[in-house]
Amino acid sequence: MRFLLDTNILIPLEDSQVPLVDSLANFVRMANEHGHQLLYHPASEDDINRDPNLDRRAQTLQRLRQYTRLDACPPCPWNTPGTDTNDASDNEILYVLHCDAVHALVTEDRGIHDKAKARGLVGRVYTIQTAEDWLRRLHEKQRVLLPNVEEVELYSLTPRLGQAFFDSLRDSYNDFDVWFRAKAREGRRAWVTREADGGLGAICIFAHQDREQITDDGRTLRGPSLKLSTFKVGPSVRGRKIGELFLKAAFRYATVHRLQEIFIHGDVDQHHFLFEMLEDFGLSRVGIHPGTNGRDAVYLKEHPIDAPQVLLEPFEYLRRFFPHFRHDEAVAKFIVPIRSEYHRILFPDYVAEEDRQLVLFKSENQAGNAIKLAYLCHAQTKTMTPGDVVLFYRSGDESAITSLGVVESYETLDDSDTVASRVKRRTVYSMEEIAKMVKQPTRVMLFRLVKHFQKPLGLEWLKRKHVTKGAPQSIMRISAAVFEGVIAYGE
Repeated sequence: MRFLLDTNILIPLEDSQVPLVDSLANFVRMANEHGHQLLYHPASEDDINRDPNLDRRAQTLQRLRQYTRLDACPPCPWNTPGTDTNDASDNEILYVLHCDAVHALVTEDRGIHDKAKARGLVGRVYTIQTAEDWLRRLHEKQRVLLPNVEEVELYSLTPRLGQAFFDSLRDSYNDFDVWFRAKAREGRRAWVTREADGGLGAICIFAHQDREQITDDGRTLRGPSLKLSTFKVGPSVRGRKIGELFLKAAFRYATVHRLQEIFIHGDVDQHHFLFEMLEDFGLSRVGIHPGTNGRDAVYLKEHPIDAPQVLLEPFEYLRRFFPHFRHDEAVAKFIVPIRSEYHRILFPDYVAEEDRQLVLFKSENQAGNAIKLAYLCHAQTKTMTPGDVVLFYRSGDESAITSLGVVESYETLDDSDTVASRVKRRTVYSMEEIAKMVKQPTRVMLFRLVKHFQKPLGLEWLKRKHVTKGAPQSIMRISAAVFEGVIAYGE
């Protein structure tokens, strides 16, 4: 992008006697780092030439050369013989913006901001702070926070390269340490989980890629995408749904950063169970990675920014395009109550950030790591269909709809072993609790968590909008129209 810097921006940049505010320094740093062009208008030279301090004037003009001069500026029709000098300079600078010579103008001059509003250019004229914020949003990676997951700079792990955790990776890939250090120097990041003593338990290194060729037959990424690599779960933390936890982080990260595809490559023979899990979450084999002598298969998942208009069964649609899900009128929607103590364990990433470690380390239950979860109850509702949408109502402390999931299966069972085999590590219930529940027929709902609402929908709002007359006591079905109102408010 091309940014035109007004005179009052250029002088603080070039005059060492004027303090350089942090936001301006950060804006210039990010612009240079990410290849944006910083330009100045010849009218700024005229402004600087009017500086009565000759030494400062000469110094500023000399330093101005490091920026690009905007030449061939068309005459400004907004100026008249009666326009004073300062106003004429402002008009000339605004006029080149009007002519699309640059994408945006950065200025602290309130008069120029007022003129930009009058000329219909206000959306392209920025203060230093708003310009910095724009580049920050464009380029600075937002962190995804989840219980049990820590996002780290890769270089922070290089002192641990000698640990046994990395031995299998060194055995599988030649020069692994050299590759690891090279990626650390590039500023690559990773998600990690720790063992109880603080040692490394699992790692998933990730990176942005754009339109790269990912298979030896020429398949290319469609746009900005997320690459997962060095996806390893160590023996000390296996069985805790860490693979799903990393995928949860990846899906949320890709959503936040509007990345269109997610892919990974590796030796299928060595990582059979990993790729089997990845297929269950919508990744499919698309070819062989270049330069691996036919060893590494590439698995890719479409992660479209907007919901695809594709006719698929509701659950298959979710599996393919997660976090998008079908919620048209053909799909049933339900409110599902869940007690607050179970909600905290099942959905630990919903808990306020300052409470997360407290909740995490007080519980041995790893269900909250997963995307695939389970819910048990004695509701009157006898049937649900894969792909149906469920809204979880947290009873007790919050009394609010907090979270959204999609049904994978729903059945009625009366044998504790059968229930336990269905839910495995998906549920928050202990075996003793399951045994008590199955004394009467028990509804077993397997579902996939899609998201938590930005604005939980409290009971008073639900009653006011006629979603429910009181606190939901059992699973209840709602109409498509009511559901769309819930979605609109919660987002």
